[in-house]
Amino acid sequence: MKDELIVEAVDISLAYRRTRHRVSSLKQTAIDTINRRMAYEQFFALQKVSFNIARGETLSVIGRNGAGKSTLLKVIARVLPPNSGRVIVRGHVAPMIELGAGFNPELTGAENIVLYGTLLGRTPKEMKSRIEAIADWSDLTEHLDIPIRAYSSGMTARLAFATATDITPDLLIIDEILAVGDADFKAKSAARTQEMMNAGCAVLLVSHDLDAVRRLSTKAIYLDHGFPKKIGSPAIVIENYLSDVAH
Repeated sequence: MKDELIVEAVDISLAYRRTRHRVSSLKQTAIDTINRRMAYEQFFALQKVSFNIARGETLSVIGRNGAGKSTLLKVIARVLPPNSGRVIVRGHVAPMIELGAGFNPELTGAENIVLYGTLLGRTPKEMKSRIEAIADWSDLTEHLDIPIRAYSSGMTARLAFATATDITPDLLIIDEILAVGDADFKAKSAARTQEMMNAGCAVLLVSHDLDAVRRLSTKAIYLDHGFPKKIGSPAIVIENYLSDVAH
């Protein structure tokens, strides 16, 4: 169903606690903490953010650095719990935020395919049956029996990307347009990403590439210091953002 809501976010707020005063050393920090002299304040990374994403829609998130864009993705990916508000995500999620973050460096490539896939909600049996296909797609068949700690960062990202995108998810979460590996693999990963978007999954995308936002999005949200300053059509949201940046 095209109108099926995959993501419902209602008044999401997330705050971090930070100290108000500076201290000269780690020792002084420990002393002040023990004596309860440390003063804290809340820093809001997100403030009352609300939106929906239906199946087949692409919502892009834009804003300056530090606006809360990546934090929002992590909340929707269930990496960070919000302090208040409600998040409902229906179906399978493929989060492409920090590729390879779930890998164990002491395990082999094959073992990490099973581990990473399991963390993404698939069964170990299902992942074991997909090892060969995932390794072949990522061009890492010859390295499957080697521990991940011996992989280059590009190899690790390629294996993680291939594992995360082995099936078409209900929700695809992307932090920036992916650029994984060498030129050939970048084109290959971009094509697979586009295939998933065309297949009807919902997409939540963070990007500084405004041309890509215009081209790929059905709607957009402009975050400013964690607050949703504008939500609507990509053209209007981008116009508001560029107007603020120019001043």
